[in-house]
Amino acid sequence: MPETLRVLEHELTALLRRGRALSWEIAREVHPNLEPNAYGLLLWLRRSGSTRLTDLAAELGIGKGTLSRQIQGLEGLGLVRRDPDPVDRRAAQLRLTEEGTRRFDAARSARMDQINRSMETWPKRDVEEFARLMHRFNETF
Repeated sequence: MPETLRVLEHELTALLRRGRALSWEIAREVHPNLEPNAYGLLLWLRRSGSTRLTDLAAELGIGKGTLSRQIQGLEGLGLVRRDPDPVDRRAAQLRLTEEGTRRFDAARSARMDQINRSMETWPKRDVEEFARLMHRFNETF
């Protein structure tokens, strides 16, 4: 098992290195001034439709102050907006702007095409199993 774990560590390192490079590329596709780590925020906002800053901070495991600064940057780029929370007027709901949605969807489509091309020779069953195992790993890591 120790050798298998060393191989796994090597492969994870390669995946993370490629992921960082891809994050830079995709971030630039969304907006030339977008920081690479902001793509993940946009993904969560696209998936949720809208969410409170405190809920998003808890989901991502980052501080509210850090997240607030990142959201301000996205607002400044015209990608995210804050709307009053209908339940708690002291809070705000974060959501993508129309421009943010359009740019995110275009960049995501290009990313999905790239993933599809890299896995098009894999049997469907293998892709499903890979996705299942990645989810399992991420849930427990």
